Formats: sequence, C-alpha cells, structure tokens
Amino acid sequence: MLLVSYISENKLEVIQGLQKRYIENAEEIVEEILTMDAERRQSQKDRDDALAEANKSAKEIGMLMKSGQKEEAEKAKASASENKQKAKELSAKVTEIEEELQNKLYHIPNIPHPSVPMGKSDEENEVMYEKGEKPQLADGSKPHWDLIEQYDIIDFELGNKVSGAGFPFYKGKGARMQRALVSFFLDEAVAAGYLEIQPPIVINEASGYGTGQLPDKEGQMYFMEADKLYMIPTAEVPITNMYRGDLLQENELPKKMAGHTPCFRREAGSWGAHVRGLNRLHQFDKVEIVEIQKPSESANAHERMVKHVEMLLEKLGLPYRRLLLCSGDLSVNANLCFDLEVYSGAQERWLEVSSISNFGNYQANRLKLRYRDNHKKTQLLHTLNGSALALPRVLAAILENNQTEKGILVPKVLQKYTGFDIID
Repeated sequence: MLLVSYISENKLEVIQGLQKRYIENAEEIVEEILTMDAERRQSQKDRDDALAEANKSAKEIGMLMKSGQKEEAEKAKASASENKQKAKELSAKVTEIEEELQNKLYHIPNIPHPSVPMGKSDEENEVMYEKGEKPQLADGSKPHWDLIEQYDIIDFELGNKVSGAGFPFYKGKGARMQRALVSFFLDEAVAAGYLEIQPPIVINEASGYGTGQLPDKEGQMYFMEADKLYMIPTAEVPITNMYRGDLLQENELPKKMAGHTPCFRREAGSWGAHVRGLNRLHQFDKVEIVEIQKPSESANAHERMVKHVEMLLEKLGLPYRRLLLCSGDLSVNANLCFDLEVYSGAQERWLEVSSISNFGNYQANRLKLRYRDNHKKTQLLHTLNGSALALPRVLAAILENNQTEKGILVPKVLQKYTGFDIID
C-alpha cells in the first residue's frame, strides 16, 4: 500500500507509475486520494479545535460559578456541550474518511521500478539471459504426463476421484522425489542463512490484507466460511505476517526465513497442453524464501535471492533463463520482479518455476512493519520473497530432460535424499 505522504510528495511520479501499469484514470485516482486526505486532515483539525474549545469552556465553568456568574457559567456549559458533540461528530467523520481512504489505497498497485519495461502481458517480459544447455532428447521422447503414467509415480485420475482436478497423488518414487526436492531446497536455504520455518497453511483475513492477497486475489484462494480462514496460496503469506505490526531494531535485521508448505490456488487457467499434467495445479508444494530488509539493502538482497535460486537450478542440471517482468505482468505488490524459467525438453517450452519480487515498503505499510534505526528514527522496512522453488514444473523438467531408454536419471544432488539414482 502506497503511503499518502509519498503520493503527495511524488504526485507526478505516482501518476506516471500507474499509467505504466495501464491504469487509464491514474490522474483521477491520485487527485481523489489527495482530496480525501486533505478532507481528513481538515476534519481532524476541526475536531481538535472543538475539543480545545470544549476543554476551555469546561475550565471556565468552575471559576464563573465561584464568582457568582451563574448565567455565564450556564453559557460555558452549553458551549462545552456543543463543542463536545461537534467533536464527536467530527471524530465519526474522520473515521469514515480514513476507512474509505484505506480501502481506495488497498486497490492502488505499487509503482514499478524505473528499470521495469513497458508491456501489457508476459509476452513482453525481457529475457535477460539463458544458462545451461538444452537437452538433446531422442526421437520418441515423452512429455512428463506420459512418463508419470509409464512409471506409475503420479496419479491424476486417483486425485480426481478423491478430490478433483488439479490434486494429484504422488506415489512410490514420485513421492520420494517430492520429499527429496523439498529437503534439498530447505537444506540449501539454511546453508544460505535462512531460518527454517514451518508455518500454518491457513490464514485469517488480517494476514491476507497484510501481504496483499486481499482484496486483490480473493477469488483465487480457498475460503472456509465457518472459520473465516483462507488456505494459503504461498508460504510468503504466513511467514511475512509473523512480523505484522512489529517494530524491529536495526541490529535485528535482516530477517531471512525459508519455509516449505503446500500451496492452494483455485484459479487453474485454461485447458490445453500448456496447463496439462504438472504444469498447473490447485495444490502443489513449494519452498519459499522471505527477507525483511532495511531500504538501503533491499536491492542487494533481491539480487542475492535471484542468484540463490539460479544456484539451485544449476545444481539440478536444468537449463534456465532469467526474465525481467514488464509493467503489465507485475503483481500488485511488487515494484520489481524477476522470473526464472526452466526448459522442458519434451514440451519444447519454457516453464516458470520461480518469481522473486521486491515489494519496497508497499507490503510493510499494509503490515505496519517498521524498524528503529541507530538514530532512533522509525521507518518502514522493505519485504522481499521468492520461490526456491515450486516443485511441480521443476519435477516436470527433471522427468522430461533426464529420460533415457533405461529410465529417468535422478540428479546427483538429489540421490542422497532419494536413495536411488534412476526411476525405472
């Protein structure tokens, strides 16, 4: 959530930033916010003035009564009562304006970083570089949805029977591969200085608003009406909300956390080869890394997080590429985001496996997450997060790229976790 003070002090920059996101009425939105804020501040001043007058009259009553000026004392009583009522009405008006202003701010996205290219869709994301060699598969190589059936390691039909589409069963070596990937990702995160967290997989409404899933992504989350709880779309949400409302000290920073959770998303996209098999699910496992940083360190932290995820892909032997997301593909919360995609040999296409985002102070403002620096000044922190990694498409690429006539070769870094080196 943008700070009103930032909007006021950087009006043109905010308007241009929103226009970069293809928001046509950006100027109107900004003017409305500033008008409401001016009305709020004026109402607060009028309320404070009325309270001051009421207090002044209240102090005069006793003195007037003692001096025998009963008529004047009654006038002072009436004035005090009138101003108290006026202050009460103004307080209600201030609360109403603040709630309306807050709601409008919730719907304004973050301002893109200057390096973010213009673009309306993912087709206009900028490919920064590619690394690794694409696999040279033999004729007749199969996509992963055929491989998992051939080796009986993942069962979509059984998942559909028990739960519905997009909720597969992992079996035997398929389940072991899942566990191996999670352990590998977590061990690498811990080695990189992240604190391992096992968070809840349900959140309350305050947490959803804190990290920006509400009101923006309400339709994409599973909601339990009886308990007013949401199934998490990513571990970012509960982990970042650990610090909601906190005032940290500078010597406590940075906060670096990593957590493995199942993730739940109602939106599963359109049907077809691009979302077939493991390419898009309603439930999937993911290891998430989260950092809470001082503003001066967030850009460096962002780059380190991207390099950490790239290192995981390199150790798995997967060819990948790094993308800079364009303005139209940027999430509501992010001001800068890099995607990492792996090459899927049998599908002959790139699959997104990680998004690493810097939110600046946008999330922290919603979370009221601040720190006190060494000069005793209090300011908002910066929050960052990234998939490290989401399992389904990583597993899909491993299965497709490593298929041989004898079976599917397991990457060496996973073999100590799986206990086998081939799926046959």
